[in-house]
Amino acid sequence: MEVTIIKACCDLGTHVDGANLGPDRFVENYYITQDIKEVRQPDIKKSHDEEDKHKNEEAINQFNQELYEKVTKTLEENHFPVTVGGDHSIAIASTLAAIKHYQNLGIIWFDSHADYNTFETTITGNIHGLPLAAINGLNKELSMFHNGPYYDPHHTVIVGYRAKEENQEAELNVIKQMGVTVFTTDDIKQEGIQIIVQKAMAIATRNTNGVHISYDLDVIDPIVAPGVSIKEPNGLTKQESLQFVECLKPYQEKITSLDIVEFNPLNDQNDQTLKIAREVCDQFLTMKKELVH
Repeated sequence: MEVTIIKACCDLGTHVDGANLGPDRFVENYYITQDIKEVRQPDIKKSHDEEDKHKNEEAINQFNQELYEKVTKTLEENHFPVTVGGDHSIAIASTLAAIKHYQNLGIIWFDSHADYNTFETTITGNIHGLPLAAINGLNKELSMFHNGPYYDPHHTVIVGYRAKEENQEAELNVIKQMGVTVFTTDDIKQEGIQIIVQKAMAIATRNTNGVHISYDLDVIDPIVAPGVSIKEPNGLTKQESLQFVECLKPYQEKITSLDIVEFNPLNDQNDQTLKIAREVCDQFLTMKKELVH
């Protein structure tokens, strides 16, 4: 299967600068044989107003509409889209373009954070904390460019959650009410990666046409992958992060599309995170190329 890498150069969803630089650094001198597309954020001054609960919303929507169109075109060309972020707000566009094309998808969201705030529960107003809820049909202000179906919460799985946030209880209440499944890092340690993958895929593939994978690099422990915007301790080891992709291999025909997000080269050390991110991506690309044979 042909692969297209789409550089989603945006850090407007977070107060931390640098994730917009990640896609260029990720692709630079490495994926030169791949089909490459790109979207760049508008040149605006980011909002840092503590009272603003819709930070940079208009610019993010403008960016995501363009990205949505790029991913849609990639899928229409029968290519496998790998959207490289950028903060996780870019996944609103990539995931919704995928479900628009396939009509009925599950989603597995690898992340140390749930990203399930609403405009009512968010404390910071940083939109990279809202995308998964938007993908499930909440926060409709963030998906005005999309007129297709949303992801069913009952086919939505978060893997690697461990963040301790001020509004954690409110966010988890919304997750519970919606029916989203959460596997924490502790669950992974206790049950093992293979079992978690089997459970997650069973949920995401039940009566769906496939699965979108959205992989936030902060699911990995910042000791080994420091190049992210929001670091959470006690994450996956490098070996565990790669093992997850290996365990997904039996389901490769079900995987329709991929995000790799939140790489922030300004916070990386000796390219540690860059190297892991590329290894994760390479495993997925090898998997998809094998489908041709």
